[in-house]
Amino acid sequence: MLLLKTFSACVTFIRPRLCTVRTMTSASVTIKFRSGLTSSDPEQCPVLFVGQTFHLSQLSWSDVRRKLEPHVTEEAWKRGISCVVATPGEAVEVWPRAVSIASLPARRSRHAAPSRAHALAKLVRATPRHSDEFIVLVCRKRDVLASVAAIARSFPEYVARSGAAPLAPAPEPRARTVTVELHLVRDDGRDGDSEDECIGSLDPILCESSLSSEELATLQDVADATRLAARITDMPANIMNVDKFIHEACDIAKKLDIQEPTIIRGEELKNRGMGGIYGVGRAASCPPALVVLSYTAPAATETVAWVGKGIVYDTGGLSIKARTSMVGMKGDCGGAAAVLGAFYVFVKAKPSINLHAVLCLAENAVGPLATRPDDIHQLYSGRTVEINNTDAEGRLVLSDGVVYASRDLKADTIVDIATLTGAQGTATGKYHAGVVSNSARLERLCVRAGLRAGDLAHALPFAPELHFAEFTSCVADMKNSVADRNNAQPSCAGLFILAHLGFDFPGSWLHIDMAAPAHCGERATGYGVSLLSVLFGSRCQATLLRALCPAPAP
Repeated sequence: MLLLKTFSACVTFIRPRLCTVRTMTSASVTIKFRSGLTSSDPEQCPVLFVGQTFHLSQLSWSDVRRKLEPHVTEEAWKRGISCVVATPGEAVEVWPRAVSIASLPARRSRHAAPSRAHALAKLVRATPRHSDEFIVLVCRKRDVLASVAAIARSFPEYVARSGAAPLAPAPEPRARTVTVELHLVRDDGRDGDSEDECIGSLDPILCESSLSSEELATLQDVADATRLAARITDMPANIMNVDKFIHEACDIAKKLDIQEPTIIRGEELKNRGMGGIYGVGRAASCPPALVVLSYTAPAATETVAWVGKGIVYDTGGLSIKARTSMVGMKGDCGGAAAVLGAFYVFVKAKPSINLHAVLCLAENAVGPLATRPDDIHQLYSGRTVEINNTDAEGRLVLSDGVVYASRDLKADTIVDIATLTGAQGTATGKYHAGVVSNSARLERLCVRAGLRAGDLAHALPFAPELHFAEFTSCVADMKNSVADRNNAQPSCAGLFILAHLGFDFPGSWLHIDMAAPAHCGERATGYGVSLLSVLFGSRCQATLLRALCPAPAP
């Protein structure tokens, strides 16, 4: 840690640490969101003020004194603000271990989120606490949802430490509360970060500096669902197996007071022709399953299905992964976890569409019943697939899922989301998911929604005539892995799924490969919850989601 004395003995610079600092000490943390600042004692509950420098400088002493006096004077506060304004992206301590101010970077590129959500998450993680605390978030209304999700993912729910490590004992986890107080500033465009053509025009609601109780409830739902998705992804497969994942889905159905999920499992998958999910998961001790949660809206004229890859562990099958590549494969269910979390948010927002969450659950295990390279499976589409790589299993389960969404659920719009290819991180990086779509409009809307939601996305090539030949098979309709691994692997993987849905599919299809942004270091991010919620925001009654959605309601 770098400490530089400046202005006052009680103002010190703190350089943020790496994003994994507090990952294992934040169990039993409850996060609550409220509008406006309340009175509190920083010696009892430390407080972090965070925001862009332009917004922080708008805080008056009358706004903050209730959280600072008598420990921090107005002079010390102004000096602290001067420090972070002079050095955007830094943090200062105004009162040792009790009051800090952190500023977000001043500049952003057109492919980064205006909220600076990723920088916000790092700043929040850089101030580890073991007590109740306050975070005062100062931002524009258009950035509040992305910022709330960033803060939520900074406090992972899952931890398995006993506090009995022999070399470096960890403090015993204890229940504590993090209260995030939201101070919105009016969006007048004078901050040098006006909307550009990649984001589109703003709804007037997003220019306000107030939050209704309904909007605050939406933010709480997004935060809770993001942490839910991250927790499921973080849990190891000896705990979060297929049985446990089904239990999580049933629990969400009960909380939402909707009908119990449809569960197609084990031999029934085989009997119904779902050779993709069945073939991938049949060697595991817990049978694979297709789980569907459904919400039917009164007088709905549109049906949307979100299909998530839920491989609770991926050994690679008989094409087994290398020792170092297999570590972390408990997170291969991030797509299904995101779908489950987003479904929770959206149903609570009272959608005007029929919405289905399709979870494709399996463990890609090694055993006597494991699929062999050269095996041929018939998928739910009726097409046959020659297996040339058992580690390309996600596209098999998703293919069954999207066809079920089209054939059985009659979905007009289908979105599949998955930690699908390692090549995605090479193609679009650690922060942006790669997206492929048969609809140029849906592709553009997804990229724009990502900028507003903080779950960034970037378009991949959509050129079936150039890429689908990579799956040519001499004995089956197609192989499951590409012939040339240097030819747009993430795009090809998406095309494999679309091929089973049908290249002539009359509806809209979107594929989101979020293999890299699903994690930050060794922790899950809950990626996808905010993205899906904002992308389809015009199809619900939640004011904030409707305003953030880049497409107007039909």
